[in-house]
Amino acid sequence: MTTIGIYEKALPKNMTWKERLLLAKKLGFDFVEMSIDETDERLKRLDWTNKERKEVREAIHESGVKILSMCLSGHRRFPFGSENQETQKMALILMEKAINLASDLGIRTIQLAGYDVYYEKKTLASREYFIENLKIAVAMAAAKEVVLSIEIMDDPFINSISKFLKIKEQIRSPYLQVYPDLGNLSAWTENDVGYELEIGIDQISAIHLKDTIAVTQQFAGKFKEVPFGTGCVDFLGCLKTLKRLDYNGPFLIEMWSEKSETPEKEIEEAKAFLFPYLKEVGYLGE
Repeated sequence: MTTIGIYEKALPKNMTWKERLLLAKKLGFDFVEMSIDETDERLKRLDWTNKERKEVREAIHESGVKILSMCLSGHRRFPFGSENQETQKMALILMEKAINLASDLGIRTIQLAGYDVYYEKKTLASREYFIENLKIAVAMAAAKEVVLSIEIMDDPFINSISKFLKIKEQIRSPYLQVYPDLGNLSAWTENDVGYELEIGIDQISAIHLKDTIAVTQQFAGKFKEVPFGTGCVDFLGCLKTLKRLDYNGPFLIEMWSEKSETPEKEIEEAKAFLFPYLKEVGYLGE
């Protein structure tokens, strides 16, 4: 049975975790992906007390809906590849805290943004720092049996599974995997999406379902908040490829409707677009 989740930022923001998980259940999802972004508000979650963690565990138990993955985009602000040594130290502190939180909550996968740096200039040194610190992070995650999974990004540093595999050659661990976003993978027109999925299939821990508008010489691409069906992603083709390759991991619908006045309506519209494809390919029953 295929596991389908919803991104936390698709759901209304000001809710308790129990309310959020129950809403996800009502909408027909199996799990929620937690967001630890670069805002102080969400980074504070890494310092939750034992009591706060217990409340979330109880919400998971009472709702029957798990938090299977964590989107750790806080590294945009504190990147592994920064030339500032203090920033690198903070990146590893955040990483260790995130691994401990994941371990406490039963989160299997921490999705890392595939940026060496985001706000700084990219250099050969920033790539080296990224690999050095990722290596330390993978060792920390392995000790807690938590998988780190790099997302294919809206950024040239890791915008293909091929580029992820070049990093993986340096860090040969089952605790380092790839988390393809079908939107990001498709937006870069140099990517042969079917081939990318084929060469990466044994490294894929989860799949993001999202639409995007492609990058061109005149346009930087649009990687967020593109309504499903209006972008460049061939969802049927991608899903047929994954099914042929026997991909059986989770799918996660990535949306940003937490500030919308009608988030549930927008989520139902996304399901109405995506679920027929999932059914046609054989990932969902009738």
